[in-house]
Amino acid sequence: MAKELFGTDGIRGIAGEYPLDPATIFAFGRALGGDLPRGAEVLIGADTRESGVWIAELVAGGLENRGARARYAGVITTPGVAYLTRTGPFAAGVMISASHNPYRDNGIKVFGHSGFKLPDAEEHAIEQEIFKLRAQTAAPEPRKLAADEGLDRQYLEFLLSTIPVALEGMKLAIDCGNGASYRLAPELFCRLGAAVTAICVEPNGRNINLDCGALHLEALRKTVLASRADFGVAFDGDADRAIFVARSGRIVDGDAVLLIAARALKAAGRLRGDTVVSTVMSNLGLEKALEAEGIRMVRTPVGDKYVLEEMERRGASLGGEQSGHVIFRDYATTGDGLLTALRIFEIARRAGAGLDELAADLRVYPQKLVNVRVREKKALTEVPTVVHEIRRVEEAFAGAGRVLVRFSGTEPLARVMVEGPDLERVEAFSEQIAEAIRKEMGA
Repeated sequence: MAKELFGTDGIRGIAGEYPLDPATIFAFGRALGGDLPRGAEVLIGADTRESGVWIAELVAGGLENRGARARYAGVITTPGVAYLTRTGPFAAGVMISASHNPYRDNGIKVFGHSGFKLPDAEEHAIEQEIFKLRAQTAAPEPRKLAADEGLDRQYLEFLLSTIPVALEGMKLAIDCGNGASYRLAPELFCRLGAAVTAICVEPNGRNINLDCGALHLEALRKTVLASRADFGVAFDGDADRAIFVARSGRIVDGDAVLLIAARALKAAGRLRGDTVVSTVMSNLGLEKALEAEGIRMVRTPVGDKYVLEEMERRGASLGGEQSGHVIFRDYATTGDGLLTALRIFEIARRAGAGLDELAADLRVYPQKLVNVRVREKKALTEVPTVVHEIRRVEEAFAGAGRVLVRFSGTEPLARVMVEGPDLERVEAFSEQIAEAIRKEMGA
């Protein structure tokens, strides 16, 4: 059965509006608390959005209403919450964040004691309880919270324990996106001996992801070039993803990171099954580069949650998304931007090379994404003209390109992605498929 509140990464919306209005948030806390043993402790963390505290207090109030207890980590990263939940005395963990979205948005992500995001069936059960509780129109009762400042220290020490090489002599530029990593990231890399230039580390509640962070790399690229840094890395609002900038100014995304990490893990005998799990959005160039190394790439739907589920099913040690979510399963149960940076810097230090050299042979195929607003999300199998156009393009590529057509999970949009070796053909083919969709179901 389809979920209404939970998307691929928790509950998202504009803070203060449904489904992130006080009544629904309080009902969420009650629903989660009612699903746990009485007296169970739940960890809550948040990024730097101005709405984070009041949302956390409503969740805590709902938990307490059902006999659970909340412990507040304050500002911390999403992977930090996942780590502390699975290593601490917590029955569940809740992260208040909308990741890379603007400050007006926020969200609620839930982790079980295992450190994994809840499976779809559990999210659906919590949803049904939320609807039931909202119907009772109980007045929300927020609970004041004081941050336990020692919790993020535990996560920091864990990160430090994962890297066996020092970073002395390495010049780094980091962009924290005025988000959850603004304190942790500079301290982490400085303690490892790197010379760090940090930007976007002055959150004010409203500047998270504002022209900075993993989706806006212009400032970081300028900083890398101006400071002659060896590496640049940008994190998104909750620091579960990382995008890099090489010394030359080249952008190094999640696909390139997967290639660099896969090679290193295979050479060390730690790439289980010689398999990497990625999504349907990963570039065809990554698939071909991995294939040349004797590494198989398995694709999943978009969402790091689905990447992780497939990794668990296959026992894979590495997976991720082009957007910068990378999961190193030997260390973590979720994408972790800080952990990803440590792994890449470790690989570079051992290889005595920079990102330009490590990703030099990754050929990025031209990719075109066209969004088409639709009046209904009809199964494509019910639209013969669209199916015919897709097949025509696939036959024209003859295995040298790729077509993906899917519907947005949150908007009335059909997303057409075409990828191939020639930009002109890619653009023409993507528009032809988009036009077929417009004629049959366009809004």
